[in-house]
Amino acid sequence: MRFEDVSLGDQLPPLEIPITVALIAGGAIATRDYFPGHHDKDAAQELGSPHVFMNILTTSGLVERFVEQWCGPEGRFQDLKIRLGAPNYPGDSMKFQGEVTALDADSRSVEVTLKGKNSMGNHVTGTVAVTLP
Repeated sequence: MRFEDVSLGDQLPPLEIPITVALIAGGAIATRDYFPGHHDKDAAQELGSPHVFMNILTTSGLVERFVEQWCGPEGRFQDLKIRLGAPNYPGDSMKFQGEVTALDADSRSVEVTLKGKNSMGNHVTGTVAVTLP
């Protein structure tokens, strides 16, 4: 994707991510987040959660995957601002959607506003700024 190929209002292709125990636990371990609620169902239930739940670093990685699948590997992430909402639990899925909401021709940067929604509501909302070739 090149900057000239992008217009305000462009929709990113949707992406659906199945939420599994392996994704949640693997993401937590890969990011060195050993909090028991991310990999131990009993510990998560003691905290009042029905199951293990996704950490923010895994969510950040999935946000980056969503945007990079659209812009391609030459896009350079400049800024990532996200907010978590409803937790991601195994057995659900998260559906990403996004839209180009700002363009800066001088810096060749694109702002994408996005959300990742599961059956309980928005798991993640935010903006990502990417510089394109």
